[in-house]
Amino acid sequence: QVQLVESGGGLVQPGGSLRLSCAASGIIFSLYAVGWYRQAPGKQRELVVAVSSGGIINYADFVKDRFTISRDNAKNTMYLQMNSLKPEDTAVYYCAVFSVRTYWGQGTQVTVSS
Repeated sequence: QVQLVESGGGLVQPGGSLRLSCAASGIIFSLYAVGWYRQAPGKQRELVVAVSSGGIINYADFVKDRFTISRDNAKNTMYLQMNSLKPEDTAVYYCAVFSVRTYWGQGTQVTVSS
């Protein structure tokens, strides 16, 4: 059974940083394309960053030079380092793995507010 568990969300002031984690069980991250998505209230879920199975990284324009995805294959965990956070980054953040189907985590809330 595949399970993705996100953590690391919270409340942060504008300009602050957070690191999200996504721990996987039942599937090996390094074999598949993975990604982080987010969904703000009243909006559709949108791609934040995706990594192909070959390691090609694609960031959404609105997070380039601020967010960084990384992966620890030994821990089967991926991370999203978020710097210079803005109020418009407030959303529930989800990790995903794309194998024969798409698996989603439960989401972690990120709130950027003073």
